[in-house]
Amino acid sequence: MADLTPSWLPETSVTPGLPPVPVAYPPPPKKPAKWVRPLVLGLVIFLIAGAAVAMLVYLGVNMGVTALLVGLAAAILPVPVLVACFLWLDRYEPEPTWALVCCFGWGAFVATGIALFVNTFSASLFEHNGLSDDLVAVVIAPFIEESSKALGPILILVFLRKEISGIVDGIVYCGMSATGFAMTENILYLGGHGYAAGAKEYGVSTGLQLLFATFLVRVIFSAFAHPLFTSMTGIGIGIAARSGNRAVRVLAPVCGLLVAMMMHGTWNLIPTLAASTGKTILVLYGYFALEMPIFLGMVAFALWLRAHEGRITVRALPGYVRAGWLTPPEVASLASLSRRHAARTWAKRVAGDAGKKSMSTFQFAATRLALVRDGIERGLYRTPVQVERARDEETSLLREISEARAVYVGRDPQTPPAQWTGDAYEMLFPDGQTRRVSAPPEPVVPMPVVIPPRPVWTYAPPPTPHWPTSR
Repeated sequence: MADLTPSWLPETSVTPGLPPVPVAYPPPPKKPAKWVRPLVLGLVIFLIAGAAVAMLVYLGVNMGVTALLVGLAAAILPVPVLVACFLWLDRYEPEPTWALVCCFGWGAFVATGIALFVNTFSASLFEHNGLSDDLVAVVIAPFIEESSKALGPILILVFLRKEISGIVDGIVYCGMSATGFAMTENILYLGGHGYAAGAKEYGVSTGLQLLFATFLVRVIFSAFAHPLFTSMTGIGIGIAARSGNRAVRVLAPVCGLLVAMMMHGTWNLIPTLAASTGKTILVLYGYFALEMPIFLGMVAFALWLRAHEGRITVRALPGYVRAGWLTPPEVASLASLSRRHAARTWAKRVAGDAGKKSMSTFQFAATRLALVRDGIERGLYRTPVQVERARDEETSLLREISEARAVYVGRDPQTPPAQWTGDAYEMLFPDGQTRRVSAPPEPVVPMPVVIPPRPVWTYAPPPTPHWPTSR
């Protein structure tokens, strides 16, 4: 395996002997103020807030306060389950909370507002021209709903590409947007078409019966529908974020969006055909023969992707081990969630809550470092600006890793003092002698050893790295 040491970092300089002499790390390089991204984020938040107020007013006026509250109470039940599934999927490199909240709010208020306006207008237009309303559900709704749900995550891809490091991130962002969309749509169906319609005609008892029936169909049997459709766009967004090819970055989200539209249209077509033919059995055929296999296949794919992030970490970090920035057991401890949990448990035992928090910080930074290195190998950073950002991020992550490690390293009384030199351990034995010990071929637990501090370097223009043009 070729040496993956960053070309702009200094050669490893190890001083034998224990303990190491602390060396201060330089402050992060100052970056020019950027106003475009904060402005876009502010506008998105303002748009979400305004759409939320408008949507609540619209639902309250058209459904009534009672129906709105009943629909909200019923529609919110599956939300924690769906959100928990996406957060569980995103455990290797958790996304910022603010970004997840923005995606959820975008789907719940902006996307639903756009879809509600366009679908209502299309239904009136089709009726005026003597066309069936069913065309709206089969043709118009999939197009506008999937486009509006995906727009929020696409904005993150365009303006905050750093926050999307792979397919898992794309699925998570799109899934959160779709979950928000489904919640608001369910409020309309459960509160308006279910409870309010039945209570208005036949009383509260009938309204509750219709609410329960609608809840079974829309929440119990098809709660995953919107997240499943929009996750296809998420796959395209994730592929675009990890590709250095301009055509792939453009076409991957478009192809994912088209697949999402086709799946959504097929989902809406099945009950439409069942209603027009009077054969309700078609709904069960479509559900169990078509939708469930796709859903289970997507779950299996998501589980594979989740484990794939751990494999990327193990594959991309050995270069930093040879350079003396990481130890072999540290890389091995990042390979799976169970090992990461064991490392956090150990850090808490030897350094308390601060140790556990620092270990979590170490794991997040190391995972991010692996993704940056993987991006370098894939040729994602092609322009001088992108190269500069990759250099700054890699330097910042290495500094963050070293600072996090300092909280818990050397605190375990059951482990002899040791340093990692890049190819072996310098271990202090009970007789007072320091000896070199080779690393085991299969390190499986985090060994608490000291990393000798890297020398302070200056931010002079680095040699031009040989960036691959494609992969």
